Amino acid sequence: MRMEPADVPLWLWFLLAAVLLAQSIWLFSDARKRGLYPWFWGIWGLFQFPVPTLIYLLFARKIFRNK
Repeated sequence: MRMEPADVPLWLWFLLAAVLLAQSIWLFSDARKRGLYPWFWGIWGLFQFPVPTLIYLLFARKIFRNK
């Protein structure tokens, strides 16, 4: 069974837009604070979820680096 975009409820579209916008704003503001290409991260955060956040945390912020 294939689901078409017209079959998705309107509330789900709004939820998706809110999640993508929140992710984009967080990525932009955090990258700007750290000087890590904020426009790149903010725009990329608008297009998919959660890959940009995961890559930002793993490679740009390096959350698993040795101390």
